[in-house]
Amino acid sequence: MGQTKVADSAKWSKIVKKYPEANFLQSPSYGRMNELLDAKVITEDFGGNGYAQMVVRDAKRGRYLEIPCGPLMDWSRLELVKQVFRVIEETAKKEKCIFVRIRPQLNATPANLKLLSELGLTKSPMHLAAEHTIIIGLTASEEELLANMRRQTRYEVRRADKLGIKVTHGNSEELFREFHAVQAETAKRQGFVPPSLKTLMAEKEAFGDSAQIYVAETAEGEKIAYGLIICDGLEGDYYEAASTELNRKLPGAYALLWQVMRDLKSEGFERFNLWGIAPPGQPNHRYAGVTTFKTGFGGEVVEYVPAHDLVISRVGYLKDLIVEKARKKRRHL
Repeated sequence: MGQTKVADSAKWSKIVKKYPEANFLQSPSYGRMNELLDAKVITEDFGGNGYAQMVVRDAKRGRYLEIPCGPLMDWSRLELVKQVFRVIEETAKKEKCIFVRIRPQLNATPANLKLLSELGLTKSPMHLAAEHTIIIGLTASEEELLANMRRQTRYEVRRADKLGIKVTHGNSEELFREFHAVQAETAKRQGFVPPSLKTLMAEKEAFGDSAQIYVAETAEGEKIAYGLIICDGLEGDYYEAASTELNRKLPGAYALLWQVMRDLKSEGFERFNLWGIAPPGQPNHRYAGVTTFKTGFGGEVVEYVPAHDLVISRVGYLKDLIVEKARKKRRHL
């Protein structure tokens, strides 16, 4: 098993070098996480001209194939793109899937959206990975990173320091369980569906030291805010968050993100993905409450193409569509 992991790691390093936009959702660690959760994972390297890690999802409404933040390839090579999608479609049929859901690492330009449409894909009713996000480049100095923040954000970061708020991190089982309990309470207050403890533990096992839970607390040791940071390739991701009631009046989350930025920078990561903001003009979106907070840290607002579906079984897909549209409305997605 260890040899397989080493081989996967070496192959993934080459892929990231060729496709620097890659993040952890196409990594071997993410594949192992899904296998720990009893999902089937299939990878294709397309003769060295592209890469796709595909996860077979067995939902009650029907089986489908999921490709988050992939496939990775040169999208300007139309014949290659068509070849890759033929293989993806064949894989879906072989696995008896009713559709394929993908969200490539492509910016939401008219040309990219047209390309997906010409490939026979249709816009998905649900999102897959963070489509609207903030990405902060970490090659600037700490002084420049602070200067790029909104004035109020910079004030809160400095206030956290004056208040003696400290930020630590780790990835022990105890800390993951603590995070799960606090996030469950956060979810009740804010109305979102948190990951299960089983999923968090699978992430911990699969990503190892690359998954760290950051904790901001008062000088007296009272917990304020938590963040699950997953790192892979050139990127660190603010993947999950949680907070206590203290976060309403203390700048714990500000201190936490600033410490993550500094740590990622010192470890050589090139960018920090804050993982999800509300699309423009959607005040009821589930990310609306955190959008002002996240955009205050500077960086670039990035809009990726939305998730798209490649329909394999039209009858099965129409049934799925009804269920997902109702779920989207209920969850304010």
